[in-house]
Amino acid sequence: MDSTRWQRIQSLFHDALALSSPERETFLQSACAGDRELFSEVLSMLHHDSAADSLLDRQLADVAHQTLANSDALPVRQFGPYRVVGVLGEGGMGVVYLAERTDLGNQVAIKVLRDAWLSPARRERFASEQRTLAQLNHPSIAQLYDADTLPDGTPWFAMERVEGVPLTQYCRQHASSVEERLRLFRMVCEAVQFAHGHAVIHRDLKPSNILVKKDGTVRLLDFGIAKQLESFDLTVDQTTTGLRLLTPAYAAPEQIRGDRVGIHTDVYALGVILYELLTGHLPFDLSNLTPGEAATVITEHEPGKPSSRVAKDGSIPAPRRSAWADLDVLCLTALHKDPQRRYSSVEALVRDVDHYLDGQPLDARPDTLRYRAGKFIRRHRQAVSAAALVFALIVGLVTFFTWRLAKARNAALAEAARTQRVQQFMMNLFRGGDQEAGPAADMKVLTMVDRGVQQARALSTDPKVQAELYATLGLIYQKLGKLDRAEELLTQALEERNSLFGADSTEAAESLVALGQLRADQAKYEDAEKLVRQGLEIDQRHLPPNHTAVINARTALGVVLTDRGNYDQATRILAETVRLQANPNPPTSALATSLSALADAHYYAGHYSIADPLYRRVLDIHRQLYGPQHPLVADDLASLGSVQQDLGFYPQAEQYYRQALAITEAYYGKDSPNTAADLNMLGRSILYQKRNDEARGLVEQALAIREQAFGPNHPSVATTLNELGNIAYQTDHYDEAEKYWRRMEEIYRNIYGDHHYLIAVALSNLGSLYSAEKDYPRAEQTFREVLRRFGETLPPDHVNTGIAHVKLGRVLLRENRFADAQTESLAGYEILKKQSNPSDSFVRAAEKDLAADYDALKQPDQAAQFRALLAAK
Repeated sequence: MDSTRWQRIQSLFHDALALSSPERETFLQSACAGDRELFSEVLSMLHHDSAADSLLDRQLADVAHQTLANSDALPVRQFGPYRVVGVLGEGGMGVVYLAERTDLGNQVAIKVLRDAWLSPARRERFASEQRTLAQLNHPSIAQLYDADTLPDGTPWFAMERVEGVPLTQYCRQHASSVEERLRLFRMVCEAVQFAHGHAVIHRDLKPSNILVKKDGTVRLLDFGIAKQLESFDLTVDQTTTGLRLLTPAYAAPEQIRGDRVGIHTDVYALGVILYELLTGHLPFDLSNLTPGEAATVITEHEPGKPSSRVAKDGSIPAPRRSAWADLDVLCLTALHKDPQRRYSSVEALVRDVDHYLDGQPLDARPDTLRYRAGKFIRRHRQAVSAAALVFALIVGLVTFFTWRLAKARNAALAEAARTQRVQQFMMNLFRGGDQEAGPAADMKVLTMVDRGVQQARALSTDPKVQAELYATLGLIYQKLGKLDRAEELLTQALEERNSLFGADSTEAAESLVALGQLRADQAKYEDAEKLVRQGLEIDQRHLPPNHTAVINARTALGVVLTDRGNYDQATRILAETVRLQANPNPPTSALATSLSALADAHYYAGHYSIADPLYRRVLDIHRQLYGPQHPLVADDLASLGSVQQDLGFYPQAEQYYRQALAITEAYYGKDSPNTAADLNMLGRSILYQKRNDEARGLVEQALAIREQAFGPNHPSVATTLNELGNIAYQTDHYDEAEKYWRRMEEIYRNIYGDHHYLIAVALSNLGSLYSAEKDYPRAEQTFREVLRRFGETLPPDHVNTGIAHVKLGRVLLRENRFADAQTESLAGYEILKKQSNPSDSFVRAAEKDLAADYDALKQPDQAAQFRALLAAK
């Protein structure tokens, strides 16, 4: 017998062994595909196996079940820090135990691979599931907590225990309406879309892998045969195992045929799930069919319309009759045999689900006038009726409005002429000194903008165009870091518009908001808030709440409030601003800007779990609108890096920062303040990885750029000084560190006054310095002042507050004040463990200090608990 044949027999044997006895023969008939000799050999091995009575010859699940039923002893009682308390079930690859973490008491599900030493392929598939879950951090995907191996090499991993019921069962039990089912389905789609965004295809989506909890939230489980997108160039033979493990009723035709799979495969499975949710039936009845017959049905037959298959027993509340046409389209588009004619992505499917729920036309429907008109009338029935009643009156008023239309037309023509003149003006900026020679090859941006200002000043005969150009050129100077020139032009634009349109005009409001944003860049936050509020009040008097100008002004106000540290007020305003935009399709740059500002407010407030998905949504929008190399994409990547940095995931933060720096430097150049910002953040992530010299070079480069652009007294300069102080501190150059941190504190006091959390950050750095110099009384006094200031300016569970408690606890430990030290260290640890990476340096420091505290307090059990946590990392 050749090795390939034996590997095939061995693989089928272990897969069948994972099933209950009644299921094995059916499985083998399907898997052997008519190969009677292969079927007989595997079946014979199963009979011999079932006759054996040695413990070593029996399945881990069987041993576990029998032992739990008859004795308190388990084959394996402990998996790292987890103690087994029961068996949850068994699957095709292993056993799932219910376990409890001995130190924290929380319950988890432990998944154990059976027979790992016999099948490298099985082990690799198990490891692949671990890797897949490790990168998927989403509220609707069951989370991976821990992973390791038993002493005999058997792999295991601990994941979130999900107490819920399968999706279809939940909907039956709650008699969910069609709309409620669609909203649950949408949650599932968002989780799948998130996985796709991380290059992971599930490949086995079905209701039993989607549990709904009591609170109505969903959890996506079982990534056992998931694949990375880049691995989909495998041959058919290499993917055979995945094909055997999938569930035929939910499998796409290309999976049955063994063709290339991808995002479209999961779209098909979601279509099957949606079909079942809406009708109570699967698209195809595969019961009593041979494997070959089932494959023919899936690959060649067309499913009936959901409207013709819906359950007749009333178990599914029926939608209105007119809705079935759209629901049919939703399902059948996702279920199309040709992957190219399905929804191109899960996002496209979600978009049409949203369209249905909002009563809007589907993207998948033919774009006919009759269809769109019907949707419009159903969506606006009352408005259409009212319009019909006043139609006669409108006809009578046409003559009256004719002259007003002519006036509006003339105004539009004048505006068009003004726009054309502005466009011609901007084109002229790119010409060199000799007009016939064409654009100058060595033209610099500042030279071009300076020339534009000269030309704009010559347009005194057209003051409206001149005011518009002043505003535009002022914003360009602001982006280039030339804030004085920007202030001069933006102020002139405001004066021109006040004169032309009036101080209460929307044109003046636009200039007030722009000038307020400049004041924020100049760190003049009180003036900034006053100007932006003034512009917003004018816009709100003259424009509807969702007008672009109102949205921009509200977003600007939220940013200024964030800069001032008023995070609660900022998040309320920005959340409402996002709501006013009502998910435009396709998304707009204004929505992305508002979402980014909201994410920033949550980030600075320490709400990392809220900020991270907001930043990812903004990144998706910007890539969709501008492509992958736009500076806004770089900003989003840097923001995601900052979240990872503050959570203690420094290598991941470095990766994001390097991507951002590459885009920013290519776009703005090496001497731009934007480039300096990315250099500073990259240097910080490298410093935390103990690569001090590399970090110093990057941060010193950032400081030189920022001082040149902003002068010596600016928040961005203080941020860079903070990093240089950290580098000096890490290399024991304490005098140098104190010099940097004192200057940082002085800048913050000059800009913010005495009541801002950033001053406490500077003081915290100085406290660490005093502690390193063994001046413990001064260090204690400083850290208590830091905690007082954080208590006044930050939420009580903020990461900075947790770090300050840990630092104070360490000082008290050095003074042998063990009870006080334990109180502070534990307070900090409780804050940090909820939000930071378990391997974060401050988390580890707190665990180490608590172990020492409890030893000194003669509490060995508590000390051992924290030493165990340290040893497990």
